Amino acid sequence: MSRFLTRLVINAVALWVAVQWVGGITYEGDWLGLALVALIFGLVNAFIKPVLRFLACPLIILTLGLFTLVINAFMLLLTSALAVGLNLGFHVADFGAAFWGGLIVSIVSVILSLFIGGDDKRRARG
Repeated sequence: MSRFLTRLVINAVALWVAVQWVGGITYEGDWLGLALVALIFGLVNAFIKPVLRFLACPLIILTLGLFTLVINAFMLLLTSALAVGLNLGFHVADFGAAFWGGLIVSIVSVILSLFIGGDDKRRARG
């Protein structure tokens, strides 16, 4: 349960950074709503992203992994569509905003995971 909450917080912060830095991504609401958007984003990444990565495997190999950025953009667009449908106040305007937002979310998530999420691996080893 602790790992789930950690991932939820990391996703929420990463999405908030994307909202601040990317012009076509907007969010109107409080932190609870952003946590719900982060939950949707996590579920989309957990269930749909692996299927897309499997189906796009040849493209990922052909582009030396760069097509993963396109998949990340689609995950952000799907999250936006679901959040708009649920009236959560999160919106991604177009593919360009989703592309840059997905890149920022990925970078922020990796950085935060190094500082916050790294404890689980250290405990398992020692």
